[in-house]
Amino acid sequence: MKTSLTILAAAILLAGCSDQPAPPAAAKEEAKPVPISGQSALFEMYKAARTWAPDAGVLKLSSVRLDGVPDQPGKSGGWAAVFTSESKASSRAYTWYAIYQDPAIHKGVFPGAEESYSAARGATGPFPIGAAKIDTDAALATAKLKEADHEKKSPGQPVMYLLEKSNRSANPAWRVVWGESLSTSDFSVLVDATTGAFLEVMH
Repeated sequence: MKTSLTILAAAILLAGCSDQPAPPAAAKEEAKPVPISGQSALFEMYKAARTWAPDAGVLKLSSVRLDGVPDQPGKSGGWAAVFTSESKASSRAYTWYAIYQDPAIHKGVFPGAEESYSAARGATGPFPIGAAKIDTDAALATAKLKEADHEKKSPGQPVMYLLEKSNRSANPAWRVVWGESLSTSDFSVLVDATTGAFLEVMH
């Protein structure tokens, strides 16, 4: 009888243990930040710019290199854009970053201050976002066809991207830049952002 009671008690104890909640699952490791293409970043910022001004046009987009987010071909961990509004006679800057770095780097899309704008002020002008049909990976592939000799002279240089519409061409163009900055670069290639055609080599 005592043995039976012992077995019954053990069974009840085991049943009680099985009803205990499972230990919480280990917290998932936060995904590593990844760079994105210029067109992807532009579309994300444009959605925010449309809430500021329904007639928002693109004035400029440029890549921004970030510590901790290595660039990939045609992709960057940071992007900065400027949009204009004819109805507001204003412009507004937006950024997209893959990570947060206090105090100036905000993860995701972040708006800047609104400023007055006149299209007559400079050599570049706004264009509709639909004109940016070619993404940075395709622009890089086209630019690399003209870059072989420069790569031999200066191997391993970082690559930057600038999207603008100047009075030199009918469509906006990607400027694919080899070097640490636009001002210090001695080699870049212009690629039509609407058709993907090679335009010219710049030094």
